[in-house]
Amino acid sequence: MTSDDQVVFIVDDDARLREALGDLLDSHGMRAIAFGSAGEYVRADKPDVPACLILDIELPDINGLDLQRQIADGDHPPIVFITGHGDIPSSVRAIKHGAVDFLTKPFSDADLMAAIGAAIAEDRDKRAERAELSALGQRYRELTPREREVLPLVVSGLLNKQAAAELGISEVTLQIHRRNVMHKMAAASLADLVRIAERLEIPITHSRRVGGN
Repeated sequence: MTSDDQVVFIVDDDARLREALGDLLDSHGMRAIAFGSAGEYVRADKPDVPACLILDIELPDINGLDLQRQIADGDHPPIVFITGHGDIPSSVRAIKHGAVDFLTKPFSDADLMAAIGAAIAEDRDKRAERAELSALGQRYRELTPREREVLPLVVSGLLNKQAAAELGISEVTLQIHRRNVMHKMAAASLADLVRIAERLEIPITHSRRVGGN
């Protein structure tokens, strides 16, 4: 793993601290990009790699907790808060809304690096999850309209003959569509197809039953 595989964003209005954090990260072979305000961070073009956001609470343009709330709906990196004015309500709010850690200055290099490592690992997992979901969505879009009708009936647990009757087609035709769905969705089993349908939040209109054909 190289420094190009990951990045740490630092948002703090203390230039000396930004420099010190940059030096610390460089000593660990990690790339850092520093900003003096939340606005600079939000406007900047950012590399699309696993990342961590080190965010100060007290910034010149916005409170760090408010920035966390504003970017919550976007694909932002996990946050490690740092502050010289920590209090329990702020730390509870930060962690409740997904922050990896809340460190009060002065904090140890070891604690900070551990938090950064956890944040980047979390971001890698989220990125892998999004990539997998995107691939599943692409497979689903490649299904024919009829196959999209067959899929929810199959994962609901209907027998082939029941699903065929629901669609007004023959059981043989239903079986052909079912095989095509399994193949196109790269599902190894019915249980796998059920998991995929759940991941894609495909509406199931029939109660799942025990049994199958």
